[in-house]
Amino acid sequence: MSARMHPDQVIATPALVRQLVDEQFPQWADRPMTRVEHHDTDHDVHRLGDDLVVRLPVVGWATGQAEAERRWLPVLGPHLPLAVPQHRATGRPAHGYPYAWSVWEWLPGHPVRQRLGDQDADLLAHFVAALHAVPTDTAPPRRPRSRGGPLAERDDEVRECVAVLGSAVDGPRTLATWTDAVAAPGWGEDVWLHGDLLPGNVLVHEGRVSAVIDWGSLTTGDPAADLVPAWHLFRRPDRFLHGQDDATVARARGWVISQAVIALPYHRDTNPGIVAQSLRALAAVLS
Repeated sequence: MSARMHPDQVIATPALVRQLVDEQFPQWADRPMTRVEHHDTDHDVHRLGDDLVVRLPVVGWATGQAEAERRWLPVLGPHLPLAVPQHRATGRPAHGYPYAWSVWEWLPGHPVRQRLGDQDADLLAHFVAALHAVPTDTAPPRRPRSRGGPLAERDDEVRECVAVLGSAVDGPRTLATWTDAVAAPGWGEDVWLHGDLLPGNVLVHEGRVSAVIDWGSLTTGDPAADLVPAWHLFRRPDRFLHGQDDATVARARGWVISQAVIALPYHRDTNPGIVAQSLRALAAVLS
């Protein structure tokens, strides 16, 4: 993550993180700490020894994510065929750092670094189907304009971003595909959504997809919002999308477009990883 991506971003230096851990969790004071390089836009991440990871929000709108993960991952995890993070501790603000922070178990593996094949497509599709099958009767309500709602909620913002991007994207094709997505028939019942199944949040271990991390966008809504891996992760999107109807696939294309064109102008000067990822996915969905 860039040193500063948001106007109100808090910088959590390694020395500050070391101080927070040592004072609040002295049982871990002798563990080595290493900052983890990643494309996360709202947390700093530090590995703590071999089996723990410290996550610290760097912007105010991310401060509720860890609590939501702590509350709901124990509910969802037993239903899922891939590993999910397990919470170990919650730290408090101190030494000028203003937010609660958290310690989680470290999951082995690395984020997806290249397009994956059919077997991994089947594994992640099975994971998504299992997540979407978990009953939502106790789930919190979806926040307005969060992922999983009607694409029409984002129509103005998407069109404005395409205009701002100019020749950096194929505007006519992008807007034509987006218009089809917005016009596609809607879905039935809301389902549980991870909401951010991008390459940095899917881990590969020993050659296979093994875990899904960073559940900060967890919500309920349109199942199409969790189909974006088709164009982000796989050599053959159709393998991951097998069995999905045309309307759901059209809306899934819309979710890829929405995330990409909104991220591009915001991050183009601060997060080259997110920019490259967004451009690749946009090209894939338009092809």
